[in-house]
Amino acid sequence: MASVVFADLVGSTGIFERLGDETAGRFVTQLTTALAKIFEQHNGRVVKLLGDGLFVLFPQESQAVTACVAIQERLVEKPVHAGGTGSPVQMQMGIESGEVVEIEGDCYGDAVNSAARLADLAGADQILATQRVRDALPQDLQRKLRSLGPMYLRGKQDVTEVFRVEWQPQRDVEATVMGVSMFKPSTEASLVITAAGHSIELKPHGERLTLGRGTTANLAINDGRVSRIHATVEWKGGHFILGDVSSFGTWVYFGNQGEPVVLRRTECYLVGSGQIALGCDRHADDAPLASFAVTV
Repeated sequence: MASVVFADLVGSTGIFERLGDETAGRFVTQLTTALAKIFEQHNGRVVKLLGDGLFVLFPQESQAVTACVAIQERLVEKPVHAGGTGSPVQMQMGIESGEVVEIEGDCYGDAVNSAARLADLAGADQILATQRVRDALPQDLQRKLRSLGPMYLRGKQDVTEVFRVEWQPQRDVEATVMGVSMFKPSTEASLVITAAGHSIELKPHGERLTLGRGTTANLAINDGRVSRIHATVEWKGGHFILGDVSSFGTWVYFGNQGEPVVLRRTECYLVGSGQIALGCDRHADDAPLASFAVTV
């Protein structure tokens, strides 16, 4: 058993476009090398550097979480700017535990795949982990994790309970803990999605709903950041499931939760009410938005 961490640099493509391949490559290599040392200080073993990220193994879940928090805190306390300009560097991280098979210096297994998917799912400055990781933590660390509910990770048939590590104390007050009861299947549910002045209601076992820029989408949103078919909503397993099928991702904001769930070819449950931003976060200029409300 091992705890697996994937840590990826956010927006590395933009850094390469702005600085050029040689300068950006040197910057990213220096950054990941420095971050590797921090992981090693927390008893992590860096399996390999992944260009703009790291793949690290830990003997214990608490070491993995503590190391990820230490890096996020370091990047906030001492911001790093690519080329000395632009926005500070941000990392997105995923943590999973399980059996890992090592072959010729590389590691494989379901835990490795899940950690990579969680890192893809995480937003900037976020650390995502699974129920398995949370259950293995001491109580003081368990209290730092907030449930984002069950989600379908790409490549996995079963749902995964996903948690966000609340490493910034000021955000704890804003965090909304989604109770398990919110995710109980219901045959009486109804979903209303509104975008560009049009609303569509979806009932259990109804036809799949599509959002996108194309004329074939059920809810059409004319914006260059929106793919022709950007996202789908369907009733599955007693829940309304939002799936991202886009090029740029989908940001989902639940209730008064300030931090979004970021979908990149992944899925999440829709519960309560909130907003869906297509192709960018909702703070971007004229962000293409849809609102949703689920009633039971």
